[in-house]
Amino acid sequence: MLLSKGFEVEIYTSTPTGDVVGFSDRIVANLNGFVREPDSRNVEYITPPFHKYEPLLMALVEPRQKLRSYLRSLGDYTLMPGSTLALGGVDHFYRSDPQNPYHTYIEQTYGTNVVTASIHINVGIPDLESLIAACRLIRLEAPLYLALSAASPFLDGKATGFHSSRWQMFPKTPKLVPLFSSHHHFVEWTEQQLQLGTMQNVRHLWSSVRPNGDNRPYNLNRLELRISDLVIDPVALLAISALLEMRLNQFLEAGIGSLLDPLAPNATKFTPDELAMIADQNEVAAAINSLDAVLTHWQTGEQITAREWISNLYEELRSRAKDNGVWCFLSPLKKILEQGNEAQRWLAAYHNGISPRQIMTDAIASAEQMDKELAEALLLS
Repeated sequence: MLLSKGFEVEIYTSTPTGDVVGFSDRIVANLNGFVREPDSRNVEYITPPFHKYEPLLMALVEPRQKLRSYLRSLGDYTLMPGSTLALGGVDHFYRSDPQNPYHTYIEQTYGTNVVTASIHINVGIPDLESLIAACRLIRLEAPLYLALSAASPFLDGKATGFHSSRWQMFPKTPKLVPLFSSHHHFVEWTEQQLQLGTMQNVRHLWSSVRPNGDNRPYNLNRLELRISDLVIDPVALLAISALLEMRLNQFLEAGIGSLLDPLAPNATKFTPDELAMIADQNEVAAAINSLDAVLTHWQTGEQITAREWISNLYEELRSRAKDNGVWCFLSPLKKILEQGNEAQRWLAAYHNGISPRQIMTDAIASAEQMDKELAEALLLS
């Protein structure tokens, strides 16, 4: 049975040549369905949750077409792929809501390190303990989703040496997040962080994955994967989401205490603290080299590239995807494994002598063309 899922999509507004320009206050005032980020240069839209993938595709493309049309009414403006201020603008924070005290805290504490664009994938899991256990598993495999989605090799006009500059610089908060053994553990830990001031509010848990819901940390109903860079291609995003969903489907079938539960006896040779450290180290490795990163496998301790680990999962989940009728959505993952993610393709062009400015200009034009073709195929235009 398919789970419900939806996306929070953060995206930059820019000129066709990649200069990021802030319009979020105007966008939020004039277009339904968009919410502001602390810096006005990116804006977010949230898709409703769906069980099936077909309506999700439409929910990803349609708001973006409305946004593109609105930006054209303001001048020669468009949307920029990627997850960092690739060509400049890191020296100044452009407040979208100067009166908001939480935004003041964010600007003063983190500066433009948080002015990034990403995709948050939310998957519905109503049972509390199953949700917390699923977060344990996905915390340890989150680097794989970063490896597939990496799209931020440039910052301020330069190649940074990271495939995901966003995840390398994004301030993971609090610094140390344990693997939660139960919902009670998560509640106690969150209340303690709020007391200590390491979290400003219940939303201020900025880790690769977190349990989410309408009254955090008490009423929770979904897993939120926060590690992915912005995946501009909706077909690629749905493939990454299908991998996540089929893994969760497999986990929920096996259940808490199974060998897929990192805290179950015999699931791994590592202690909970060691597992949290492995997850953090793997995230750093994936931010540097994405699919080519050498990671430590949480179950066996073996060294394995992200690409090989993902390929193994892909084969393992193939028949499950077919049984659930989502094979056609999972199968485009193979193309990412073979041709590389966005960061790798951009870096290949960069090493061939093409400037970051030209690479981003080309990426902006291709994203616009892709959205147009998808909109036509979905009869949106």
